[in-house]
Amino acid sequence: MMREWTILGAGALGCTFAALLTEQKRPVSLMLSDRRRRHFHPAFEFIALNERRRLVSPHYRFAEQAADIECLLVMTKAYQVLPALGSLRGLPREVPVILLHNGMGIAEDVAKLLPHNPLLAGVTSHGALREGNSQVRHTGKGETWLGPVNEKGKAFSHLTKPLASALGHAGWSEDILSLQRRKLAINAVINPLTACHNIYNGQLSEPRFADVVEQLSQEVHTVLSALGETETLEQYRRRLNSVIELTATNYSSMHQDLAHGRPTEIDYITGYLLKHAGELPVPVCQQLYQEVKKHEGQV
Repeated sequence: MMREWTILGAGALGCTFAALLTEQKRPVSLMLSDRRRRHFHPAFEFIALNERRRLVSPHYRFAEQAADIECLLVMTKAYQVLPALGSLRGLPREVPVILLHNGMGIAEDVAKLLPHNPLLAGVTSHGALREGNSQVRHTGKGETWLGPVNEKGKAFSHLTKPLASALGHAGWSEDILSLQRRKLAINAVINPLTACHNIYNGQLSEPRFADVVEQLSQEVHTVLSALGETETLEQYRRRLNSVIELTATNYSSMHQDLAHGRPTEIDYITGYLLKHAGELPVPVCQQLYQEVKKHEGQV
């Protein structure tokens, strides 16, 4: 019997995953917040990578229907994860919960909130953009990885198979923490710089940003190495430059958040690094953190 995927977080990426899963005839529901209960569209237009357009009509759920969830994919903003999960009264203990959000530092709190549920984390390099209230564009195809956060989560590696058929790739890693750190390393450079300077990702390759990218990547690598990351600085910078090149025409999620007056995930990206830096000097990280906070109007 096919397990229904409930996606918590109907943003651009959550809607893209819903569209790709429904295309493979997988049962999917989108869980909406109470504030969207009165003004949501029964269908949204999905624009695929090949520009093909189609209407997607997922099943919608709300928090009071948590008892019906079979598999929960959490794709909210990082700062929304705990409040959203806390509203799901009656979520069955056996339901696997997959955290697929930007940033780090939340899984520990989720484990306390849901001590009996199988808990997994994931990373994805798919890109998506909301182009209107009911229009979502898939902007980039990438890899998706899942892995266990707690002991019960280890029994759910089979969930990668239906995801792989829908997304093109989905793998399993027993060391998902390392993959999360490596994604954080990319986001900690691209997101705050593009947000503060109001630029596309690809503009970070311009000579005017060479010094700040070099220093920032050094700081990020130093902190993550202290946390156990084994990637060399050279390997990391090659990967960073590759992502900048591959997403050259994209706006980062943090850029989009600031541009639309929304809170950002800076506390779970740069903030995570600052929290774990200890005595390590990270002046560029600190400056960018303060700049983003200022733009958010919180400083």
